[in-house]
Amino acid sequence: MQFPHIDPIFLSIGPLQFRWYGLMYVLSFIATYFIIRSEVARKKLALTSDDIADLVFYGAMGVVLGGRTGYILFYNLGYYLVNPLKLLAVWEGGMSFHGGFLGVVLAFWLYASRKRIPFFALIDMAALCAPVGLGLGRIGNFINGELYGRATDAAWGIIFPGSDGIPRHPSQLYEAFLEGLVLFFIVRTMSHRYPATGIAGWSFVAGYGLFRFLIEFFRQPDAQLGTFFGLFSMGQLLSLPMFLLGSFFVFSLSQRPSAETIRNKK
Repeated sequence: MQFPHIDPIFLSIGPLQFRWYGLMYVLSFIATYFIIRSEVARKKLALTSDDIADLVFYGAMGVVLGGRTGYILFYNLGYYLVNPLKLLAVWEGGMSFHGGFLGVVLAFWLYASRKRIPFFALIDMAALCAPVGLGLGRIGNFINGELYGRATDAAWGIIFPGSDGIPRHPSQLYEAFLEGLVLFFIVRTMSHRYPATGIAGWSFVAGYGLFRFLIEFFRQPDAQLGTFFGLFSMGQLLSLPMFLLGSFFVFSLSQRPSAETIRNKK
């Protein structure tokens, strides 16, 4: 299959150009605001609309700064040591989910400390928002024709522009489906089924770790890194601990009796 030509620029106004990938970020932050507002109402947290807007801003800064820092440290440190002027050139690409994840965790910890709100209550809400951003982001990657998969002879293999002309897995769409849509419903189900604080957050950690680890077998490894031990990509090495740690805490927290069960026993 030939790659469907989609102009990465969806709107031009004079010298200004608006790209689909940037639009995905904007839509993600808008969706995050409304999801968090809904969860604040459901959990009866003492957060105003302004507080929620501030929280989304903290999260956005965590995503951007953490994502960029993570990419530099995990994926291409040598290049940036030689080219330090490129450190802030985010328009040229170079964002890491794992770095963005750590950035959001740090940003929310700072916000929780400032507002004296339980940290994991915020992380549980972030866990519902993250799959939306991931799904939209991967669609943006597909439109850009970047981060495509490994060579394949499957009927749905796509020849991406700028590649070597070999049909490849549309791994961006695999990720959009599993890390976006499927993971959202997993986290949402767990957050409603188990009342323990932290369940939603650790469910996201475990689910993302598993899905990313599996999809990396179909995704083209980063050219500057290749694979480790001849098999695993950097994404898999970073995702496997997430799956193991997340699974442990999901199991542990799900065994705790709810407050209602404790009251009934009394």
